[in-house]
Amino acid sequence: MGSSPSRSRPKPAGYFLDAESGSGLLPWRRVVDRMVAAKNYWVATTRPDGRPHCMPVWGVWLGDRFYFSTSPASRKARNLREQGHVVVHLESGDDVVVIEGVAEEVRDRETQARFVEAYNPKYDWDFDVEQLAKGLYGVTPRVAFSWLESRGEGFSGTATRFEFRDE
Repeated sequence: MGSSPSRSRPKPAGYFLDAESGSGLLPWRRVVDRMVAAKNYWVATTRPDGRPHCMPVWGVWLGDRFYFSTSPASRKARNLREQGHVVVHLESGDDVVVIEGVAEEVRDRETQARFVEAYNPKYDWDFDVEQLAKGLYGVTPRVAFSWLESRGEGFSGTATRFEFRDE
């Protein structure tokens, strides 16, 4: 990925958004800053029978991906082994960040070490790379959404859709 995504207005029918207007679009940097600073992230996956599954996790944003760990036996890990589509959402409904993407298990020791270096001080934890032999996932964004509900123009003035193109 490496470059900033394209920005536009979301295009849902009935939300009174001017899809052609670019004023008030939020910058991608703001989304990245929110992902870096957040403590809790909601991760939504899909069970093999199609039912949704959503759980909070701790994680870190590194480069252009979101990383989190989970037990290989957890429902979310089992769901991700079946299919990697995932939604990551921050806690606020007023200062919204939602990322839709694909999660892949991370086996690369260098990336695991970078995760541990960022995760441990953030959460006052003591992970080591050996604990991540299985159960570390990296989420590559495909589409993201962000808006500010309670400031200025609110949703209709700040709603932004980010789209990533495969390079």
